[in-house]
Amino acid sequence: MKRFNVEMAVGVFLVAGFICFAYLSVKLGDVDLLGDKTYLVNARFGSVSGLKEGAVVELAGVKIGTVSRITLDPERYEAVLGMDIDANVKLQEDSIASIRTSGIIGDKYVEVSPGGMDDYIQPGGEIFETESAINIEKLVSKYIFEKK
Repeated sequence: MKRFNVEMAVGVFLVAGFICFAYLSVKLGDVDLLGDKTYLVNARFGSVSGLKEGAVVELAGVKIGTVSRITLDPERYEAVLGMDIDANVKLQEDSIASIRTSGIIGDKYVEVSPGGMDDYIQPGGEIFETESAINIEKLVSKYIFEKK
């Protein structure tokens, strides 16, 4: 009987450890098991230098989505950004998407500034007003080498 209790305690401990490991893996890996409701919004930029898929999309400093894909439009030579926006957030058609940097040398993210129109962007729609990423290396290079 004593041996059975020790084996049972070890088994329960292992199962509890596995459940904790699975929970942490899902939470830290940002895995969505329930399928959060999002909709796709596209935006075109002249440059998305340093921005990566999975980057945060913010509105008023609050995360409202993530960058799901970055592709190149070969006809217009523009970067096309696909962003998965939370379904609870409605973006006006005249919203502005800007690529910003967290701190001086931090990660890049997309900041959306709300517009004032009454019409909203539909799923699969596009933000037409954009501001590309600022290339710090170009600015420093221009300042150093073009100074007379």
